[in-house]
Amino acid sequence: MLVYNKYLPVPKQFNDEFWTVEKVEHIRYLSLTGKPYKIFNEDMNSLRVLDKVRFKLDKATSISLTPKANLELEFSGIYMKSPLYLGDMSYGALSGNPNIAIATAADLTETLAGTGEGGLHPEVAKHKRIFVQWASARFGVDIRVLTAGMGVVIKIGQGAKPGIGGHLPGNKVTEPISVTRRIPIGIDAISPAPHHDIYSIEDLGQRIEALKEATGKPVFVKVAATNYIPYIVSGIARMGADGVIIDGHGAGTGATPVVIRDNVGIPIELAVASADKILRREGLRDKFTIIAAGRVSSATDAAKLIALGADVVSVGTGALIAMGCVMVHKCHVGSCPTGLTAKIDGTRVVDVEFGVKMLVNFINGFSMELANILDNLGLNSIKELRGKRELLYGHGLSKDTLEILGIEGTEDEVNPKLGELWNRRVIAYMHELMNKGNPVITSMGSTAPPDVEKPARIIDWLRSDGAQVTRPSIDPYREDVDTSFYLKGGEIYLSLPIIFDITEASLEYKEAFAWSALALSSAVFDYETIDKYAEVFISSDGKGIARWSKSDIYENSYLLIPADENVIDEVIGMGVQGFIVDEDSGNSDLELVVSALDTKLKEVGVRNHYDILAKSGRLRHSADAFKLVLLGADSVIMPYFILEKAIGEGNKGNLKEKAFSLIAGMKKEIALLAGAAGVYSVQSTLTGNRELLRSINLSYPIRKALRIKPAGSL
Repeated sequence: MLVYNKYLPVPKQFNDEFWTVEKVEHIRYLSLTGKPYKIFNEDMNSLRVLDKVRFKLDKATSISLTPKANLELEFSGIYMKSPLYLGDMSYGALSGNPNIAIATAADLTETLAGTGEGGLHPEVAKHKRIFVQWASARFGVDIRVLTAGMGVVIKIGQGAKPGIGGHLPGNKVTEPISVTRRIPIGIDAISPAPHHDIYSIEDLGQRIEALKEATGKPVFVKVAATNYIPYIVSGIARMGADGVIIDGHGAGTGATPVVIRDNVGIPIELAVASADKILRREGLRDKFTIIAAGRVSSATDAAKLIALGADVVSVGTGALIAMGCVMVHKCHVGSCPTGLTAKIDGTRVVDVEFGVKMLVNFINGFSMELANILDNLGLNSIKELRGKRELLYGHGLSKDTLEILGIEGTEDEVNPKLGELWNRRVIAYMHELMNKGNPVITSMGSTAPPDVEKPARIIDWLRSDGAQVTRPSIDPYREDVDTSFYLKGGEIYLSLPIIFDITEASLEYKEAFAWSALALSSAVFDYETIDKYAEVFISSDGKGIARWSKSDIYENSYLLIPADENVIDEVIGMGVQGFIVDEDSGNSDLELVVSALDTKLKEVGVRNHYDILAKSGRLRHSADAFKLVLLGADSVIMPYFILEKAIGEGNKGNLKEKAFSLIAGMKKEIALLAGAAGVYSVQSTLTGNRELLRSINLSYPIRKALRIKPAGSL
């Protein structure tokens, strides 16, 4: 048995990471010494909104080993020595001993620890400073579990997977987990997307009251930071909850689909600011506690979030790093190199004493840094910092973002295209999707743009919604989500809104995509039709299911137009079936032209007479297609070389099988995205439904042109 009782070297990071080596080393210093290391951390190159928010200081900062500020607070009858909540990490996602170490450290430091869903480890149950979780699957939950700690958390959603349920891969469901969760060994434990007894804010109120009555404990509600977070939080407060845990985009997790992790939800800083604002407006802020979670990497992050309106901050990934995590994103596999998230099979364990020691030091060092920040700001207590937005200043943020945060700052309209279109992470993800034909599962927080990686196109600044409380999400693991689209007035049926452009492909690739399209009820776009696959060809020779042309006007055919906003007025009223908006032959961004064309057709009352197909060689994956549909496209024409990128240097054999798996995987990912947004029928609900999108600090003129609300807006 391998026993981990020391730190391993941090591997070289080849891809962009939020949890950089510098952040890991900072946390390790705190954990090894229990002393403050650095405050007012700044990352000048980061696009994360919270990193662009800084404290106003008129003097040089200093760090003391004996800071004076008081960090104590009390809520719902619970005393805390420091405003730190140690995540919500389940027994199963973690390997047992880390769960014990977290609960022990919370007791020793008089903070709080969340237990996550999935029942309660018997050793954890001995500790008192825990919040137990009541999640959608109710794994291992009974009255003894619910009354074990100081409070109960109704988990509606989490930041790494808004709108879908929890996921513990079957390879990690060993006998101890089977017993605790009361589920079969070796079978995936997938929680339902919604609570099937909570479909409205009133239903939630009944559950809150019932749990309070049954346990006599304070009840919190955990939600992901999504489009309607201000209204959701105000509803939770009205229903009598003691507080809310808001989990922002980028929060860590043991297992989640990449497509959900990277494309759904909004950052915690925008969610906290907007939630605090509406609670104050509605007179609901007193005696209601906001716990802010998701990418709290330092005491500086914590101080900013408290100044924006949080009472307490949650540190999950930071706690794991304190116990030795080296950020390899393999929690879901069960072979964690530090034993923290390894499957429980007796081969690897974390030494509890080591874990407790590192965590206690980390909490003490983190708290001393937070107290030093207060001292430097001239504040005597943590209570004085809450909601004190006037201490903050935004550097280079959009007009919208500054308004939502409620702070002063310099406005800046950032170039939306800064990054690499096909980076290592995207290629690796598409390679796995192609090989498995199922949504790719990963772990830990998102590294996607704009917060970590640099955005490569406008669409990278947009996030879709995750349904929770105000409407139910749809569970694609248990329910069919209709991803089909009809074109040409119902003549063409597509099982998903994706068509592949094979105009520049070799014959081998053309055959592979045509065969796969036929098998999966998709379509291909080309100049000439391959006769045996005619029923899937949208071609310029007129021999397939639809015809397209660059210049000639044919009834019941598609006109290919350049992505140029100046041509929109010229094409309105033409006697064609629809328009193929081609970014490769235009001088405008596809997102802007598709949205403008959809809007114009609606304004003149003829939108239902035309199809809009969005075409570009700069599209990468199903999330791009999904967002373009939300902007107004009926379907998206993607480049065949997505498959070439996915194959990379790998085996180029069995192209038909690879193309089939790629399309099948994309179809399932679109079902996941739609289900997370609470959408059952994709075409009837999604096309042009901009309300399901929010922008993250996107340039104001571009956001207005797209007619999308900013994240965190009321």
